Amino acid sequence: MQLLWIRHAESIANQRGEMQGQADSALSERGRQQAIGLGRYLAEQSWSPSHVYSSPLGRAIATAAILIETLRVVGNSDPVPVVIQEPDLQEISNGIFQGLTWAEAQLHYPQLCQQLESNLSWIPIPGAETLEQLHDRSQRFIQNLLKTHQNDDRVWIISHAGILPYLMAALMRSDRVWGLTIPCTALFEFEFNLDYWHCGDHNRYNTALWQLHRFNQVIAEV
Repeated sequence: MQLLWIRHAESIANQRGEMQGQADSALSERGRQQAIGLGRYLAEQSWSPSHVYSSPLGRAIATAAILIETLRVVGNSDPVPVVIQEPDLQEISNGIFQGLTWAEAQLHYPQLCQQLESNLSWIPIPGAETLEQLHDRSQRFIQNLLKTHQNDDRVWIISHAGILPYLMAALMRSDRVWGLTIPCTALFEFEFNLDYWHCGDHNRYNTALWQLHRFNQVIAEV
């Protein structure tokens, strides 16, 4: 099974430095060009999907639509699948910070922001998801994905920078979620053999069965 994770293209809120969370924001013009450039690259690489999943948030759906349309325009001969909107792929809900820049958050919630900046331990944000909720929905999506697909499936997943580390930790069976900066339209490409997925023997350590072809790779920077 081939699995390509894609962070959505730049939104207008990204341009403004807002903490979008689950609020909607249209793609910026730069974001549209990023998505077109990425679509052309994937078409040139013959990386056409058999299935496409997307967060239901507008910036992810718009990115998926541009990628698929670009495949059609470039002349992809494979049938293009319908985009499946999956709520578990939504960005982290960031509660009272949603829609604010960090400077605005500091203005409105100075004490909380000071605590966040000075303390490495997790501090709950009012109205936001908990770490356990993020973990649980990431695990749920991955388990459903593995039950649904076959070895010859080629899957795109368009999602968000905040939730992607949780999703990849769930796929890689890591008991830690590793933080990283994920640029717009960054790619993560995994290939693995579902026939051996539940093996308990030495094949768990067989790198021929589990491969990472790209990690946080940006092709279409504009």
